[in-house]
Amino acid sequence: MTFGRQPQDNRSQFNQQYGQSQPQNGQPGYQMPIGQNPEGSPYAYSAAQAGQGPVDAQLAYSYERTRRVSIANAYGQMTLALLVTAAVAIFTQMTGALNAFLVATGAFGWIGLAIVQVVMAVALGARIMKMKTGTAYVMFYLYAALMGFTLSSIFMVYDLGSIGIALVISAGFFVALTMLALTTKVDMLKAGPILMVALIVLIVSQVILMFFAPSDSTIMVISAVGVLIFAGMTAYDAQRTRALFAQYATNPDMIKRLSIICALSLYLDFVNMFLYLLRLFGGRN
Repeated sequence: MTFGRQPQDNRSQFNQQYGQSQPQNGQPGYQMPIGQNPEGSPYAYSAAQAGQGPVDAQLAYSYERTRRVSIANAYGQMTLALLVTAAVAIFTQMTGALNAFLVATGAFGWIGLAIVQVVMAVALGARIMKMKTGTAYVMFYLYAALMGFTLSSIFMVYDLGSIGIALVISAGFFVALTMLALTTKVDMLKAGPILMVALIVLIVSQVILMFFAPSDSTIMVISAVGVLIFAGMTAYDAQRTRALFAQYATNPDMIKRLSIICALSLYLDFVNMFLYLLRLFGGRN
């Protein structure tokens, strides 16, 4: 199961709400951020823009500092959400809350949990511009807590050693991919449409094979493909986060709202990569 990621991924809504152009000729709907210089560093400020005079060095420094702080804030929120998920998962396992819930509700309870998580993720992305920032934060961390409640089920299937190893590998991959994406000159934003198509194919294939070819080899293949796709999504979302914060560096309110959405995307990348790695290498109880 792929948590939270929808085939559309709400990116068309971002484009409409944040003033980005729609995809054309297979290219992602992405506008040049403030201060982008096509012939130099992607975020270097050119000497003159749109007929204006030389850019004030202090202003350029302020934009760059705002962008860096915003990126750090988004990753900080993502990390806090992961800690909330882990804490709730451990607490749920220790108290047996998930078992009690499933005994009381049966299969409908499991399906209901999945539906609620999808609805919360979609609603947060669709209504982020209309809700209060505080409400968006609360909704994000409630989503992380609900994810922890659901993910406590992995303790019933996998041993603690496998969970720990998968978690460490996921963290290592995530950090490495993020650093690569934020330092490389390769434009991962162009890979957005390809990654979204691959994600749709993965979700559909996973559902079909689960019913018609449920085997260990099928799980291994799906898991390996899932790791690759979410590795690409991690790099894509890292560059997308940087681009959005650079584009809206002068709009503090927009930065706060974007940080929540970017944190949610990065959070889902990490969780899904962890789950696919766990299925790929995890030892079952």
